[in-house]
Amino acid sequence: MKTTPILIAGPCVIESQELLNTVAEELVNINCMLGTDIIFKASFDKANRTSIHSFRGPGLKKGLSMLAEVKERYGLKILTDIHESYQAEAAAEVVDVLQIPAFLCRQTDLLVAAARTGRIVNIKKAQFLSGHDMHFPYEKAMDAGAQEVWLTERGNSFGYNNLVVDFRNIPDMTEITPTVIMDCTHSVQRPGAGDGKTSGDRRFVPAMALAAKAFGATGYFFEVHPDPDKGLSDAANMLELHRLKGLINDILH
Repeated sequence: MKTTPILIAGPCVIESQELLNTVAEELVNINCMLGTDIIFKASFDKANRTSIHSFRGPGLKKGLSMLAEVKERYGLKILTDIHESYQAEAAAEVVDVLQIPAFLCRQTDLLVAAARTGRIVNIKKAQFLSGHDMHFPYEKAMDAGAQEVWLTERGNSFGYNNLVVDFRNIPDMTEITPTVIMDCTHSVQRPGAGDGKTSGDRRFVPAMALAAKAFGATGYFFEVHPDPDKGLSDAANMLELHRLKGLINDILH
């Protein structure tokens, strides 16, 4: 029996309730048409922006309130990322999946705090680690009591201002956990290449997804926006919202 992959999509950062609603409505539409169960993703705080002047989001309290509204109004599961241990408990009251950013995947206290909430923990692989190395963050979360841990591939740094995806990391990580997700949008980043912000090239997002499928990915992560070039974070990497349904359909078939 064919298993439907885990699908995660949403804007990089919470810009407004209107944006969240626009994206959520399209995800509900896709779920109805394709029989999927897309998890809604958005960040209440982008604590790792290149510049101190970059937009970070509405913050923990307001951001979680906005995500709670999406959950109640549209019935979607929610994923958000946390950057500090104290955020885990509050976020877990709203979301279904707590995500650990790639830069922070070895932060023991953060992993332990997320694990102890009982929520699913999605750990992004750091740009400086191999797939096999992710055994250790996984072990930290499981030993702290996590009931389910996912791992996410998002590319590696080889030199400056670019990422390279070694798709062999996907089968390597499936030896650790059965749920390995391909971050199809962050993997096309060009960190620090945008004069004070991260650049990238969204043209390659569909190819990243289909290549990951060939290597056995069991989930796919897309940051989407109705007008990506006007996005307040990761503008160069987010996929146009209207293209998401077609790409998911390609993955499913």
